Amino acid sequence: MTRVLYLYGGWPGHKPYQVAQEWALPIFRDLGFDVDEANDIFALDADLTGYDLIALNWNNALLSEGLTAAQESSLLGAVEAGTGIAAWHGAAAAFRMSLKYHWLIGGSFLEHPAGEGVKYPYQVTVTDTGHPITDGVKSFRVASEQYYMSVDPNNHVLAETTFTGEHLPWLQDRTVPQAWTRTWGQGRVFYSAVGHDLDDLQNPDVTRLCTQGFAWAARRNA
Repeated sequence: MTRVLYLYGGWPGHKPYQVAQEWALPIFRDLGFDVDEANDIFALDADLTGYDLIALNWNNALLSEGLTAAQESSLLGAVEAGTGIAAWHGAAAAFRMSLKYHWLIGGSFLEHPAGEGVKYPYQVTVTDTGHPITDGVKSFRVASEQYYMSVDPNNHVLAETTFTGEHLPWLQDRTVPQAWTRTWGQGRVFYSAVGHDLDDLQNPDVTRLCTQGFAWAARRNA
């Protein structure tokens, strides 16, 4: 059985506990995953190599927050050895002082030009329709925080969004990835920027994207 460490909590604005109970945990059950839940980053102090997937919905509480050297080493070492990572939305704003963490997940949140928590309507366009994660996923509109991000150019981009320039004119027609995959050693990484609240995640195309992303990222067990 696929073993998952699901780390969620931190800043309450992203409603991580509601998301866990009403969205993420039901998905993991449907996938047949065996889940260990954790609500404290001290969970990363343990030996993580026994997990097939680490799911991250930890939300930044402090700009100065980071992982300890031991936590960073444990996380990166487990992924290098084959443990997968699946992360969404606020995970790209977490652990700001841990540069290798952001290198691992492939990006870092910079800003939401329309404002914090603003339900701004925007389009997410699936750019790789042939990937197992995007199978059956259609491009969609969502009313939420449109994440402007710094992204590793080595990511395999699955979906992207284009900014209108309504709030920052110099961003007019600038396109930023919103979902991607990458590898770190033997481990697979999946990230999706959509997911400020439960309404976003319950969009059928977002749910399908993430469900297939979780399955893809998990360690390949024989």
